[in-house]
Parts: sequence; structure tokens; C-alpha cells
Amino acid sequence: MTTRRLHLDTFTLWFEAPFVMALRLHEMQLAALTGKTQDPTELSRMVSEKIAATAESAMAVNMALWRTGFDNAVRLMTGGGASLGLGGTAIAAAALKPYGKRVRVNARRLSRKTS
Repeated sequence: MTTRRLHLDTFTLWFEAPFVMALRLHEMQLAALTGKTQDPTELSRMVSEKIAATAESAMAVNMALWRTGFDNAVRLMTGGGASLGLGGTAIAAAALKPYGKRVRVNARRLSRKTS
């Protein structure tokens, strides 16, 4: 993954996450003002998705770290030099991907739901 792609993914997540939060808060406020009960599925989804994304992100980061370390070990054993900075982008991308995927899906779903 290129650094440019990582910047784009980070920027997109930076804008979409508050949008999803605003849509969910809007639903909660409407339910409170109209006296309706909160949507238990949505409330449960808010928590369970974060737990799942955190676990997936931790696993992806560990795999990216392992891959970078393995690539450096092979490079050193074959006479090349270790690439100290090349794995950082892949590791950061691996950490963001699970969150970005869920935020994009939620943004689409919630924006259709309220319109």
C-alpha cells in the first residue's frame, strides 16, 4: 500500500466516523423526543462492531508486523539491508482497514435509514 492510499483512507475515516456518530445520535434523540423505545439492535451493534473491529485490527497489525520482520530477516540473510521504514505504512493500513470498512457500511446503511 502506498503512503498516498493510507492518507486517503485516514482522511475518509476522519470524515465518515463523525457522520455515523451524528446519524446514530439523531436516531437516539428522535426516539427520546417522541417517546419511542431505542432500537436495541442498533445499540448492540454499536458496541459489538467496535469489539470486532478492535480484535480484527489487532490481528491484522500483528500479521503486518510479522510479515515486515520476516521480510527484513530474509533480506538480511540474503545479503541485503533491512528496510527500516517500509513496513510502517503496511502496519498502519492494517490497523485502519477494519474500522474503515465498518464505518463505510454504517454510513451507507444509516443514511438510507433516515432518508
